[in-house]
Amino acid sequence: MGIHLIKLCVGADSVENLQSWIEEKQAFRARQGLAAEQIHTTRMTPKRQKDILDGGSLYWVIKGVVQARQKIIDLREVKGLDGIKRCEIVMSPDLVRTQAQPRRAFQGWRYLKIEDAPADLGALETAGDLPPAFRQELADLGLL
Repeated sequence: MGIHLIKLCVGADSVENLQSWIEEKQAFRARQGLAAEQIHTTRMTPKRQKDILDGGSLYWVIKGVVQARQKIIDLREVKGLDGIKRCEIVMSPDLVRTQAQPRRAFQGWRYLKIEDAPADLGALETAGDLPPAFRQELADLGLL
């Protein structure tokens, strides 16, 4: 049975801001000849790795609202230069918008049951995209 992760997207003001950051990282990786994957390093390694790798995604909370997700393709344990073990959450660089779901602040990542995850927005819901500031205001109100 699969499961997802959910994490605060610290530093991003909008989905567009996160998308821009991902694109910059991908351009850098391409120049270095590295694979097209996004890596987010976290201190704790999930214990339910098998479940996460069975179709799990990382859901991003931006400004108190779940707004997007990325498919998790691997979890790698690494050791930093300081000798501390960490986990690289390896994701597809493709960002998928989701229905807005308000969330309170928390530290680190949390497991997110599949049945509790917000649905992806369909092509019709993202076509004719709203201006980012207006979309954010609606999301803040829990209306998007």
